[in-house]
Amino acid sequence: MEHVKNELQHIILGNEPPGSKSKLKKTQAFLRRNAQAGFYAQEQQQLKSEEAAQLIIYARAEHLLYEPEISEAYFISAGAEQRVYRHNDYHILKTNDSIFYKYWLDYFNSLLLHNYFFPATGYEFMGFKIINNVLHAVVKQDFVHTTEATDLASVKKFMAYNGFQHTRNNDYMHPQLGIICEDLHDENVLSRDGILFFIDTVFYLTDTFYV
Repeated sequence: MEHVKNELQHIILGNEPPGSKSKLKKTQAFLRRNAQAGFYAQEQQQLKSEEAAQLIIYARAEHLLYEPEISEAYFISAGAEQRVYRHNDYHILKTNDSIFYKYWLDYFNSLLLHNYFFPATGYEFMGFKIINNVLHAVVKQDFVHTTEATDLASVKKFMAYNGFQHTRNNDYMHPQLGIICEDLHDENVLSRDGILFFIDTVFYLTDTFYV
């Protein structure tokens, strides 16, 4: 388990290798540098809107604004935090305003953790888009065809096998890794031929993650 924690700490705290094209890790590293510089310090607490303003400047400078139109004609579904659109026959797009997270850094950390634990449904960060004057992240993900309803008991068993303890409702915690994973209900975990596909996860780091 120690090697897993070391890998995760490297993913979250490590810098992107020179020449890397990962927009996701590049943006997370920018936000992390801001945090290390005191952007989130208690004595100078920044509103999330101010953080978003910094991100817009960064996105413009780094060509990370998603320019293509996202047509409502391709709208599939919506939740509290995101809207889902058909991108093509194999992928969907999701626009997320990070409402579930205190800071944008937390959202990008969650994406990185999702991609580590569930690479079959990994997110590709496409860039930022301003929708109705609100900053959104645009991510692409493989479309999952389902063959049966998800058995939440199977989700609980899968998470327990991987060291996550059930805490309440559809939420889990990994005490050794210092990670919380929430919102694993039957619309966020799909099933195809008995195989679970985690398409929407909400990860949080606890203080013990850094120990």
